[in-house]
Amino acid sequence: MINKQLLQPESIVVIGGSNNCHKPGGAVVRNLLSGGYKGTLRIVNPKEDEVQGIKAFHDAKELPPTDLAILVVAAKFCPQYVEFLAAEKNVRAFIILSAGFGEETHEGAVFEQQILDTCEKYGCSLIGPNCIGLLTRWHHSVFTKPIPNLNPKGVDFISGSGATAVFILESAVTKGLPFNSVWSIGNGKQIGIESVLEYMDENFDPEKDSHVKLLYIENIADPDKLLYHATSLIKKGCRIAAIKAGSSSAGSRAASSHTGAIASSDSAVEALFRKAGIVRCFSREELTTVGCIFTLPRFKGKNVAIVTHAGGPGVMLTDALSKGGMNIPSLNGPVADELKAQLFPGSSVANPIDILATGTPEHLGIAIDYCENKFDNIDAIMVIFGTPGLVELYEAYDVLHKKILECKKPIFPILPSVNTAGPEVQEFLSRGHVNFSDEVTLGTALTHIMKTPEPAEQAIKLDGVDIPRIRRIIDGIKDNGYIAPKLVNELLESAGIPTVPEFVSASKEEVIAFAEKCGYPVVAKVVGPVHKSDVGGVALNIRSKEVLAAEFDRMMQIKDATAVMVQKMIKGTELFIGAKYEPRFGHVVLCGLGGIFVEVLKDVSSGLAPLSMAEAENMIHSLRGYKILQGTRGQKGINQQKYAEIIVRLSTLLRFATEIKEMDINPLLADENDVIAVDARILVEK
Repeated sequence: MINKQLLQPESIVVIGGSNNCHKPGGAVVRNLLSGGYKGTLRIVNPKEDEVQGIKAFHDAKELPPTDLAILVVAAKFCPQYVEFLAAEKNVRAFIILSAGFGEETHEGAVFEQQILDTCEKYGCSLIGPNCIGLLTRWHHSVFTKPIPNLNPKGVDFISGSGATAVFILESAVTKGLPFNSVWSIGNGKQIGIESVLEYMDENFDPEKDSHVKLLYIENIADPDKLLYHATSLIKKGCRIAAIKAGSSSAGSRAASSHTGAIASSDSAVEALFRKAGIVRCFSREELTTVGCIFTLPRFKGKNVAIVTHAGGPGVMLTDALSKGGMNIPSLNGPVADELKAQLFPGSSVANPIDILATGTPEHLGIAIDYCENKFDNIDAIMVIFGTPGLVELYEAYDVLHKKILECKKPIFPILPSVNTAGPEVQEFLSRGHVNFSDEVTLGTALTHIMKTPEPAEQAIKLDGVDIPRIRRIIDGIKDNGYIAPKLVNELLESAGIPTVPEFVSASKEEVIAFAEKCGYPVVAKVVGPVHKSDVGGVALNIRSKEVLAAEFDRMMQIKDATAVMVQKMIKGTELFIGAKYEPRFGHVVLCGLGGIFVEVLKDVSSGLAPLSMAEAENMIHSLRGYKILQGTRGQKGINQQKYAEIIVRLSTLLRFATEIKEMDINPLLADENDVIAVDARILVEK
């Protein structure tokens, strides 16, 4: 729980506060004092009479009632302090900076649980243990540096790691990124990242609160809670970016399917972020760069003008933006000629607009004005302006400052000379601006933002999906493992997923009779072994009953073979859909190119069931091989609408059949008219 005593305490006591600012107990007192805390600050230190100018209490028993307690003492003493302060001194909020709890030992975990039980008993807020603290405009209850600029329009930053939070703040401060609050949750025994988002969502005031949230996550304890409140905040106008660390390991058990081989816990994170509309980042620099972008006005288009006095950075920025799907439109015609005439000879206005190294602040202003007022095909302006140390840049950055305030189109300042022109850059930042010192990092971060979809609608698509029949089939399955092809077909049929006509039998005569009825050519597949291709259990383009009979005999000799499946041979682009159940997250659905390419290329996109049509379409569009699905080199594209519908129907099936732990539909064969499931496997664990 998050209460007023935590956020706006009238009084704070530091248990273990000291005069040594090189230790956490002294540093947190220093930061509270330098941060201008206006309430009553108290210190408990049995060895000191005065701590940093404040009279110290030698024993907590001497304290008057206090709102918030910050504990900087050994872990073993914390439970008794929390119990005493909550019961006797009416403390209703605790920030425990100390380490040595559940992150280290079993004994520490016991201490941690005792603290939580006490806080729950008395209705107290608990931040930590094992954290750097809480930094707000009301109180600076952290023991670390740097302390960033704080203002209501700055970002809210929530971190699951204290040390990482410090490094992210270091990155942010150099860019001029302002903050509203910094939450270091440590072990998150009571208040985790999801709880902080919940509080921010349920108490959101669009006029007073920050609209930007940055997250560093090491563990998603409650994915549903994170999804719900992140989605809600974004729909209220907020923007959220996050790093999820520790997501690269493969699944916890050996995979027996294509999906299992590809999917990992990272697939679930990717799907969750996509569903919520969270911009995913992979480094501190990327996260803080995205945060800086979020502080600038939004723009909906993709057309960017680059104004520079250095050709190389302009080219590198052009490459980064182009790779991410942004446009750097060519500027030509009478207006471009008019601009060029006002610049030094040799300048280029083709875009990037290169005003040359000798270009003046006046030239910079003219170029920006043309992009703002005369080039209608421009949505945003990026300005690269540094120095080799021959001139001062105060005048140029003053022009840039004024244009940022005047222009309706967002301007992205790229000021690379943070050492050579350090004072000028700092003055520019002090006027409330941010700086993107590396153009490629900016370009990459911007394209991440542009490609992140809006939060998905949460409604489940039920049309054409026979839920009662699905449950009857699942409930009738007695044993764990891969289910029989007949049941696979029945489940797909119940979900409205079209399948190619097929027949399974251990009788050669029955298999041949089916082939004669549906017409040649046909495909024969062994039933029993999981990986049919690996054991020679697939025969394509069989055109006669003699060949079919020979293949039947051969396949029945394969180890573990129980029957042979025969299907009508059809052609088309091979697609893939798979799913894997991830504990706490639910089913992660994957789509991509099928056949062997799903394992070789691993070009798949993930979504979290249940999925909407918009989500499925976004998954398809995000594939690297999407151009193949559109149609290339004279080949017609596939029916993307039907592919998306099948993805959605499958996600609905999974929503009501959580016993399905893995499944592959590989391949689906698709052309411009139809998408049909050819082969599928479903693993059930009850």
